[in-house]
Amino acid sequence: MMLKTVLELEPEWTRLLRPLANQPLDSFIKELLVLELYRRHVISSGKSAELLGMTKIEFIHHASRLGIPFLDMSEAEWAEELFHVQALV
Repeated sequence: MMLKTVLELEPEWTRLLRPLANQPLDSFIKELLVLELYRRHVISSGKSAELLGMTKIEFIHHASRLGIPFLDMSEAEWAEELFHVQALV
């Protein structure tokens, strides 16, 4: 069973969003929501791809083109990762 939520937008929101959307506005808003959930690390790239009807690699490329990196590690996290990799060699 699919739940449906109706989102009412004031005219200014529609005016701002419509020029950005190269698809129906409801699909565009769903895409924005998925991208933001992914950016916040709430959902994975795989789940994001599934929700948008893309392959995982298509989603990763799409998000990257929009400035959302696939690898999002701090300098300290990268240093720790490098330390562990070097320990394996």
